[in-house]
Parts: sequence; C-alpha cells; structure tokens
Amino acid sequence: MNSARKKAAEMLAAIDVVIEVTDARLPEASSNPMIGELRRFRNRPCLKLLNKVDLADPAATKAWMDFYNRQPNVKAVAISAKKPADVARIPALCRMLAPHRDDGTKPLRMMIMGIPNVGKSTIMNALLKRKVAAVGDEPAVTKQLQTLDLGPGMTLTDTPGLMWPKIEHDADGFMLAASHAIGRNAVIDEEVAAFLAGILLVRYPALLQARYKIDPAQMDGPGVVEAVGLRRGCRTKGGGLDLEKAAQVLLTDYRSGALGRISLETPDTRARMLADAAAAAAEAPADDDQD
Repeated sequence: MNSARKKAAEMLAAIDVVIEVTDARLPEASSNPMIGELRRFRNRPCLKLLNKVDLADPAATKAWMDFYNRQPNVKAVAISAKKPADVARIPALCRMLAPHRDDGTKPLRMMIMGIPNVGKSTIMNALLKRKVAAVGDEPAVTKQLQTLDLGPGMTLTDTPGLMWPKIEHDADGFMLAASHAIGRNAVIDEEVAAFLAGILLVRYPALLQARYKIDPAQMDGPGVVEAVGLRRGCRTKGGGLDLEKAAQVLLTDYRSGALGRISLETPDTRARMLADAAAAAAEAPADDDQD
C-alpha cells in the first residue's frame, strides 16, 4: 500500500479530477482519508461516487449527498455501477469540475480511486465498454496503476484499492467487514454479524422481523445472530447451533440487499461517533493520572 500511495501521489500531479468511489451504505467509513489528503494537497476537485445506492437507505443517501455537496471542490453523485446510464454520466460530471480542460485542445485526465470492493473495477469496465479491470466479490482485485483512453480527449487512470494501515475507529472496521471491504481472513464473522445486528436493531428492526420472522424487541446483537441461526436451521454436525453459519446468513442477506435497503451510517451517526471518540480520548490522560 505504501508503494501504491507513492505512485498515486506522483500521478496526481498530472491529473485534473479525482473520482473517488465509496460504498453508499457507509460513505465515510469506506473513504480512505489518504485520498482526501492527496487530492487536497494538489488542490484537485473530486467527483465522489456513492456506489451501490440501490442497496442503501434512500433517506441516508440524501443526507450524505447534502453533506458532501456542501464541501468545497466536491461533487457527490449516487450511482449503481450496474446501471450503464448512471456510469455514462461520469465523464460529463468530471468536465464540469475541470472546465479549463473543456477547450478541445487538452485532454481531460481523470484518476479513479477507492478502497477495495466498492465497485471501482465495475465502473471502469462500464465506462470503457469492455473488460479492462478484473471484477470480483473479494477485496484487492486491482493490483497496479493503468492509464487508458476513455474516448476523444479523455484518459482514465485506475489505481489499486487503497486501504490505510490502521483503522482508527473500531466501528469503521466492523462496517467495512460487514460490507466485505475487508477479507474474511482478517475478521471473525460472528463478531461482525453481531455488530451489524446491533445497528439493525436500532435503525431497521422491521426489516429483521420481516426477513427472519423474529421479534427483535428484547434482543441484542448476538441474540439476533442466534435467532437467525435457529430460524434458518444452522446446525453443526453434532446438532448444536452453528453461529458461524448463522453469521454468514445475516451478512450475505445484508450484502446482497435481500434484507432490504440499509445504510450503516448517516452524517448524524458519524458525528456522534466522532464526538464520543474525542471525548473518550480526552478522558484517557485523566484516567492515567489517577493510577
């Protein structure tokens, strides 16, 4: 990732617009802070694509669009990479952000960036109308930088999925794992599913009830995973409850949209999380002094 970061930083000097792809269900958690730092250092405008909007809560998406479109040098658009018409809008939106490149003499140079498994490669292939980037439901498919002609007067540079070395907030790690931006070998499915269930209990209990025919009123996160396992017959060879399999059922239903249109964060929940983290950090030295 350090090598990819260095190459991306070098390429940005010759780029007009940064296209950042995020997951519409968790736009901030799925945004590598390094991308923002690099483009702001070079003062490059950003087209922020909230992809997988068909899986996200429409009300939360609207709130995020308002949030990002108030930021300087940022244009936010919610898309589904599976819809050609959505993807086809991207070049024109980039031209709006770089009007100095719309004189017919200089090519518009775009760079597409994002963390693993947010749909970047799918967007690339749709833009070029041919398969130029590997696509898969596993993180880190794209391995190296490549620059391609996108048509008359346009180039597009693809970058590897860029994760940052240390995820600052545990909640971000769980959201990323729930949405499959982090590989299964780095997480425990039961813990991720219990975290996801905790969000669903607060914000989408009706979806849990409709999908699994359970009453979530008195449940906590682990209790939801157990209930899903019981309803779906997740059993070990010895007949016990298979919590790992139950967790995978819940996670798969969320990732595929079978559970419903769900967003794991909103601007308000994000602000509260950051405020709580700041308060906890401020209290930590005082606790140390008392020891």
